[in-house]
Amino acid sequence: MLPGADSAITRDGKALIVAYDHGLEHGPADFEPVPATTDPSVVFDVATHDAVTALAVQKGVAEAYYPSYEDDVTLLAKLNGTSNLWMGEPDSSVNWSVDYAAEVGADAVGFTVYSGSNHEVEMFEEFRRAQEKAREHDMGVVMWSYPRGQGLKNDTSPDTIAYASRIGLELGADIAKIKYPGSPEAMEWAVQNAGDMKVVMSGGSKTSDEAFLSTVESAVDAGAAGLAVGRNVFQRENPTEILDALEAVIFEGATTREALAETSN
Repeated sequence: MLPGADSAITRDGKALIVAYDHGLEHGPADFEPVPATTDPSVVFDVATHDAVTALAVQKGVAEAYYPSYEDDVTLLAKLNGTSNLWMGEPDSSVNWSVDYAAEVGADAVGFTVYSGSNHEVEMFEEFRRAQEKAREHDMGVVMWSYPRGQGLKNDTSPDTIAYASRIGLELGADIAKIKYPGSPEAMEWAVQNAGDMKVVMSGGSKTSDEAFLSTVESAVDAGAAGLAVGRNVFQRENPTEILDALEAVIFEGATTREALAETSN
């Protein structure tokens, strides 16, 4: 962790990262609820919202679409990723280099680490190379910290999620993206284990506005710096409304009720 390295992808120390690596990681099924989102320009348009501090995409999408949005969107290069067709032990191929991400215009890199996988050692070493190269380019580093593997009996338990945030700190991430561990107390423990590193909550599958915002409010109240979200934004017919509400909760300290009331007016 390098203090201030995340400044390009945060605002007032908070983050709202829109993740759009789902086409690789999950496949077309994630676009079916709103078919227009198969077009990356639709999500790039969404990411121009003032609340969004960065957009995370894979190499091909960045190459093809970011040049048209470089003045309005902060690019977070998601360096690794594997298709949902992969059936082996959790792993994630490195699909582009930090040097090339910097050339394309990224301000930060994102990297998935599956701690607990049989490929953990390899992934730690790949993250180390990416993290150190990112420092040469003054780029922020976001770890998708997801414990996963055949040896883990419960990859969403509070202790496992706290371990995930700690791994991000230990390996030098500026921000760790973790799953919500189920309660404010468990989230507070995960944040405490991250030291001075920022923690953001993973958005997960789409839920109702109220349920989603309540979880985000709980995470922020527990010390999380914000959110890295995909489906809970781009699967909505009107993503601007949920981004308005998220901005109120994350950056302005509003409650879920206040945020929903404000966006409904």
